[in-house]
Amino acid sequence: MSFADCFGYHVMSVAPIDQMIEFALEELLSGDISRCRALVRKLCQKWPSEPALCVVFALTSAASMVEDNFKITEQSDGLSLLAYKLVALLAADVYAVESMGHKPAKARDLLHFWRRVDGYFLDL
Repeated sequence: MSFADCFGYHVMSVAPIDQMIEFALEELLSGDISRCRALVRKLCQKWPSEPALCVVFALTSAASMVEDNFKITEQSDGLSLLAYKLVALLAADVYAVESMGHKPAKARDLLHFWRRVDGYFLDL
């Protein structure tokens, strides 16, 4: 189900951040926990040239949309909590990458960091 299908209208995604939010929302709403866990890695792989903070923003926005626009169920509440947990861990990684001199960090910098330092998002 696409973002447009969920809300009953078509959104022309022009900016990468819009595409990232739509992708994150679709993955979260898939109900497939493995897809949700792999979401951060997939966002970075699909948009490696985007600033790392765009990934943080996209996932936070998608989690907020799930929380605000869907009836609160155990599943939807769990999805938004998982997304917020992933965002918190991701933000820590962005800080670490930028502390190493990659300012502003790009999504590709996160992928490199995960391969060399902390493989959490690669293994998730």
